[in-house]
Formats: sequence, C-alpha cells, structure tokens
Amino acid sequence: MASSSCCCSSSTSGSSFLSNHHRVRAIKFQSTRSQNSWSRVSILRCHHQRQQSPSGDSIDLVGRRDVILRSSEIATIGAILNLGGKKPEYLGVQNATGSLALCPATSNCISTSENASDRLHYAPPWNYNPDEGRGRKNPVTREQAMQELLEVIESTRPDNFTPLIMEKKDDYIRVEYQSPILGLIDDVEFWFRPGKRSIVEYRSASRLGNFDFDYNRKRVKALREALEKKGWASESSF
Repeated sequence: MASSSCCCSSSTSGSSFLSNHHRVRAIKFQSTRSQNSWSRVSILRCHHQRQQSPSGDSIDLVGRRDVILRSSEIATIGAILNLGGKKPEYLGVQNATGSLALCPATSNCISTSENASDRLHYAPPWNYNPDEGRGRKNPVTREQAMQELLEVIESTRPDNFTPLIMEKKDDYIRVEYQSPILGLIDDVEFWFRPGKRSIVEYRSASRLGNFDFDYNRKRVKALREALEKKGWASESSF
C-alpha cells in the first residue's frame, strides 16, 4: 500500500523555520471510527506510518520517538522566539489600592481585585479559616496556611504547567507557571491580606496573547479544590 505524503514537508524554497512552523500547525486531532466503534487520536502526522486496524481500516501511527523529537523542536522554537515573555513590572501588592493588580482588558486573566460584576475577570478570595469549618474549632496560623498553600502549589499541576516559586514573603507568594511545550508563562500571585479575617487574595494572568482557553481559571479552581481538602473555603461560588 502506498504511503501518503508527509503533511509537514517544506517547499524547495522554504526555510527550516517554515518547516518547523508547519509542524506546529500540523498538531491536530483526527478520529477514525470502525464498525467495532474503536477510535484513536493522531498527533503530529509528520513522518507517520500506515498500519491495518483490526477491522481492515487504515490508520496513522506515530512513534513515541517522533513525538519527542517534534516536541523538542517546538520547545526550541519557543525558546528562540522568547515566548515566555517579560515579567510585568506592576506585579505585587499595589501601594495605591492595597490590593493585587487589576486585569488588563484581555481575556487571559482573573483577579480577586476585580469587581464582582466583572464575570470575565473576577474570582472570589479564599478563607483558610472559614467560620463554617475549622475556623471555629481548629484554626491555623498564617504561617501554617502559607505552608499548606506552598504544598498545594508544588503538588498540583493543572494542564501540566510547571510551577516555579519565584518570590516568597511573609504574606506574599509569586509563582511562574510554564507551559510544557512552548514555555509560555503565566504569573500567579497569592497575598495574605492583613487583618483578623483569614483571607487570601490571588491573581493569575498570562503574559502573552489575548485568550487563555480558561487555563488561568481552571488552574485556580484546581488549587482551590486541593486546598479545600485541607480546610480552606472560597468566599463565594466560583
């Protein structure tokens, strides 16, 4: 059986960068259904092989080595183009407002500093000693709560982003979450608000682009659910 042409082959005049660019664009999902109702996903169709399925249908297979090689190439492109972006200068607790920074107009940021009416950017703060929980019988100190948060940050990796703790103070933590392939970076901050209430504010934002496909919101939700197992609670529904 003749093999199909490679979807990522470059033209005779194309550069190696364009070839890599086509490889990135070639990442897609394809489902093949047979009479036995089995399906598979084909990723990175460059240099693929053909094989007969149990039903006689022809499918594409990609070796694990090919996937690793292509992923390395994409990561190299990300490093060359500096897709991680530059750390924003306005991060941290704002002196003028006494809160974390607001979000830009883009749809790739959430913050507890936003108005609750802003459904695109607002997220409710957390309480590590909720009244209807351990706050009544067995409250923890701020230091204990911060250690719980650090443990959750290091053990929870939604969407396989790698957390790197870049800054830690008595009441503040800044984490850079790096994507597994292109090295895109999201900045996430946590601030233990002063006062009698055990409130933690946070902000999660992507450095580049206009959309994040809800990565920031899903990340915060995953962290909150892990913290709830330790006794934390959200101040309102999320």
